[in-house]
Amino acid sequence: MNAPLQDCTIEEQRGVVRFLWAEGAKPVEIHRRMLPQYGQSTMSQRNVYEWVERFKSGRTRVTDEGRSGLRRNTETS
Repeated sequence: MNAPLQDCTIEEQRGVVRFLWAEGAKPVEIHRRMLPQYGQSTMSQRNVYEWVERFKSGRTRVTDEGRSGLRRNTETS
């Protein structure tokens, strides 16, 4: 089966998680509903649970938050 949304961003999937959670869907149902659309690109069930918890705690943004600390630089020759 070809997943029509296999090429997507993680932010797109987080937005879907937020939307379905807002409609009252449980994390396991959200993951089950995403699988046919995103295929192998679907975020893990654990990540769906983690993002639902973040949204329950009041988070609204689906983008990654900036991290503090040193930047990692890679040099190639």
